[in-house]
Amino acid sequence: MRIDGKEAARLLLAQDSFLVFSHKNPDGDTIGSAFGLIHALRALGKQVAFRCQDPVPKKYSYLTQGYQDDPVENPYLVAVDLADPQLFGSTLQEYPEKIDLCIDHHISNKEYAKHLALDAEAPACAQLMLEVIEAMGVEISPKIANCLYTGLCTDTGCFLHSNVTAKCHRVAARLIEAGADFVKINTLLFSSKEKNRLALEQEAISGLEYAFEDRMALLLITQKMLNAHGLTPQELEGLSQLPRQIEGVEAGVTVTEQPNGDYKVSLRTAETVSANEIAGELGGGGHPRAAGCVLKGSWQEVRQTLLDAVGRRLKG
Repeated sequence: MRIDGKEAARLLLAQDSFLVFSHKNPDGDTIGSAFGLIHALRALGKQVAFRCQDPVPKKYSYLTQGYQDDPVENPYLVAVDLADPQLFGSTLQEYPEKIDLCIDHHISNKEYAKHLALDAEAPACAQLMLEVIEAMGVEISPKIANCLYTGLCTDTGCFLHSNVTAKCHRVAARLIEAGADFVKINTLLFSSKEKNRLALEQEAISGLEYAFEDRMALLLITQKMLNAHGLTPQELEGLSQLPRQIEGVEAGVTVTEQPNGDYKVSLRTAETVSANEIAGELGGGGHPRAAGCVLKGSWQEVRQTLLDAVGRRLKG
């Protein structure tokens, strides 16, 4: 059942014990939105525990520093920024069918939860989460503001993506007024890189492939590259923007080989191409300009599948 932010707040206020879920390979929006909600619920005296299949990337440790789960009994289950049951990950597959409330902004949401608060116009789940938290009557503390600002700035590429709206900027201003340390957050997330991450980018770019008169750019990150530079797939957030940043590229595709041999695909497109349509055709989903999926098979097979799917849109 679809509900709005105010109804989501009413449901949350009626409960005392919670499990809050973020999606696997967590990014800034799912972590920021989840912990913004966790801090808000704790401000109301409620008990909360957090679940995510994968560790929180260390660059977001400022959001989780000192955090410990509360003991929870018969918890109300809340999924945050989690559009698809598959995104819970293999170790948490007992939960999707039990989720009481999902708070999300993906137009591709599978509507698996008992209640779904969805704002597909929001550029980040954090924008909707602010609405929910304020409807709960919780004051936006600097700690909550830092969480939600992180979600907002990461899912908008530091406010550079086409999903940014006037409302998005007003929300950012609201969070800054509430104490979000935006200079520290933007510097940490967008203006600094570790040497091994930069070295991996250099290696990957050297193998960049173009197709369809340079309207598509394809970037591959292999496990061999990750191992050589001491990185994990979870530490590559933001890398998917690189192919789309090239002049003339309408479809930027970044593919990351996973430890199990699957290939995670991240699509970033111009307004002439729907990333969500391409990803949906391949079993994934997301947003019109940013979407993703997971493909199985050899790299040659995956590469051809992507060329076929993107080519149909570029030639259409």
